[in-house]
Amino acid sequence: MPTSPIAEQIKIYAKYLKIPTFSEYQSVLRTMGPESRFEDILLELMKVESTQRQENQFMRRLKAAAFPYHKTLDELDLSRYNGTITEVFLNELASCKFIEEKKNIVMMSNPGRGKTHLAIGLGLKACSLGFNVLFKSAAGLSTELIEARDDYSLGKLEKRIKRADLLVLDELGYISFNRYQSELLFKVISDRSERGSVIVTTNLPFSKWTELFENTVMVAALI
Repeated sequence: MPTSPIAEQIKIYAKYLKIPTFSEYQSVLRTMGPESRFEDILLELMKVESTQRQENQFMRRLKAAAFPYHKTLDELDLSRYNGTITEVFLNELASCKFIEEKKNIVMMSNPGRGKTHLAIGLGLKACSLGFNVLFKSAAGLSTELIEARDDYSLGKLEKRIKRADLLVLDELGYISFNRYQSELLFKVISDRSERGSVIVTTNLPFSKWTELFENTVMVAALI
């Protein structure tokens, strides 16, 4: 069925004004019926546009976060945490108030206890609430920082990390760092002090963090 000149103009203006869902007004009309008031139709179009924008923004945040896989909080088996994480405590974490308050979380346990799942679940929840999240493995980020330093793009990488409301630093403790890696990682974390939140997952207690970093003074400052 050919479109009318007015319908074509609506599409043009919708594209120019960056409200693409308005060009689909006919589907809204069919849903609401011919007797609907103009303001009701306009309100419905605005709701559809708002919903679509929120979904697009969420997908952009999800892509930028670079999670290795998606695991939600609903999929968590709380029995794996031996009572250290209750449903009440999980709901408190899921509110993401710690991000608003720019607080940090360290998840510490033996391997295979679900730390990464919990960290990713919180990251996904944060994305859904409008926060910018960045997921990095500790080993991967240390390598990335060194490579960025060597090709003179370190400042750009550091700015991208600073823009994140939440940085998830996964698997701290699987490899040790040399002096240069330690200093760069320390700067990334310390630059976020009172500016953004960090979630760290690790299999090592604080007392063994000196095995990861060459500078013990730096370790004391991090803790």
